Amino acid sequence: MSPSSSLSLEAFCAREVASFEAQGLKRWMRPVVGPQGPRLSLEGKSYENFSSNDYLGLAAHPTIQQRARETLDTYGTGSGASPLITGCLEPMRALQISLAQWKQCEATLVFNSGYAAALGTLTALSGPQDILILDKLCHACLIDAARMSQATLRVFAHNHLEQLEKRLAWARETMAKRPASERGRIGVVVESVYSMDGDAAPIPSIVELKDRYEAWLMVDEAHATGIFGPHGAGWVHELGMQDRIEIQMGTMGKALGASGGFIAGSFHLIEYLKHRARSLVFSTAPSPVVCGAALAAVELLQTQEGQRQRERLHLNIRTLQGAIPPKWQSGGAQDGDMGWLYPGELATPIMAWMAGSTQGSLDLSNSLAEHGFWVPAIRYPTVSRNGARLRVSLSAAHSPHVVEDLAARLVETSASYCSPS
Repeated sequence: MSPSSSLSLEAFCAREVASFEAQGLKRWMRPVVGPQGPRLSLEGKSYENFSSNDYLGLAAHPTIQQRARETLDTYGTGSGASPLITGCLEPMRALQISLAQWKQCEATLVFNSGYAAALGTLTALSGPQDILILDKLCHACLIDAARMSQATLRVFAHNHLEQLEKRLAWARETMAKRPASERGRIGVVVESVYSMDGDAAPIPSIVELKDRYEAWLMVDEAHATGIFGPHGAGWVHELGMQDRIEIQMGTMGKALGASGGFIAGSFHLIEYLKHRARSLVFSTAPSPVVCGAALAAVELLQTQEGQRQRERLHLNIRTLQGAIPPKWQSGGAQDGDMGWLYPGELATPIMAWMAGSTQGSLDLSNSLAEHGFWVPAIRYPTVSRNGARLRVSLSAAHSPHVVEDLAARLVETSASYCSPS
C-alpha cells in the first residue's frame, strides 16, 4: 500500500504495523544471548534451534573463531572504504583466491551480503534491451535485482521446464524481430536449492535449454554451498556442471558460518563487475574479520573435518525424513493441507512443513516453542498468502535423538490441529 498524502509518515507507519498485527503478519527481532548453535537462548529460555542456516555448525567453531581473532589483531575491524578506493585488504584478497580455487573457476568477487551480490550482478549485466527469465520461487534478492535492472522480466512456474522453454523461445523470437542495434542478451536465473521448499532445480535440463536458446545462466547456490559436491563446493559441482554455467552465486552467511556473498565466474566477468556492480563500487568492503573467518571456513570444508560435518548433516537429514510417517508427506498438495512438502529426490537440510494457514503456522510454532523447539512460522510476504509453513533447518551440530524428538513433536502437534492431507 502506498503512503496516503493525508497521513503523516508516523501515522502511516503506525497504521501499517497495526494492519500487520491484525493479519498475523507482525514480526519481531527477539534478543538472543550467546552465539548461533544447536541451542538458542532467547528471552530467558533455552530452545533447540531449528531456525538457523548454520547448516554445518561453523558459526561458533573454535578454529574459525581463532582465525577471526588473529585477523582482528592484524587488520583491525574495518576496511575503511570500497576496495576500489583504499585497496583490497589481504583477508579479502586471500578469500577471493581461495573461493575461486574451491569453486574451480577463474575468479570470484566478494560482497557484503548475498543480497548485495545479486543486486550488483544483475543490474550490472542487464538493462532495457535485455530479457531476464526467473523461476517463480527465486529469492527476493534475485527478483528485486531483476526488477531494478530495467530488463524485460518474465517468470516461469517453479521448476517447470516446458514453461521455461516457452519463455526462452519467446525471448529469442523477440530479439530476432528487433534491429540488430537493439538486441540484448537473454539471462536465466534459478536457485540450485530453494530456500523455502527445500527442493532442487533440474540444473542439467536448464543448462541444455539455455544453451539451445543462446542464453546465459545464473545459479544461486546459497543453500547448497558447503553442503553438496566435492569438498562442499555446491550442487552445481555435484552435477559436474560448473563449466557450463556462466555465473554462480554463493554465500558465506549460511553453511560457512560467517557473512557476506560472492560471485564466481570467468576472469572477464569478475573484472567487469568490479567496474559496474554498484553494490560493490559504492560500498565499504566487508570487514577483514569476516573475510578471515570465511577463509578459515572454506579451508576447513576441504579437510576431513569438513567431510565429517557434511556427513553429520546428511545423517540428520535422513533421520528427520525417516521419522516422518508417510501419511504426513504430502503437505501442501491442496490449499489448507498440513504436513511435509516433500521436496523430491535430493535430501536437503530444509524441511517445509505446511501449516494450512497463517494462524496455523503461528499456532504450530508457539506449541513447539512451549516444548522447547524453536521453529519460527514463515508467512507472507516471505511465502505466498496460502503458503504459510514452518521451515525446519537442520545442522550438523544437532544430535540425531533431538532431531527424532522434533519429528515426533511436530507430528503430534500437527495431529492435534487436523488430520494429515
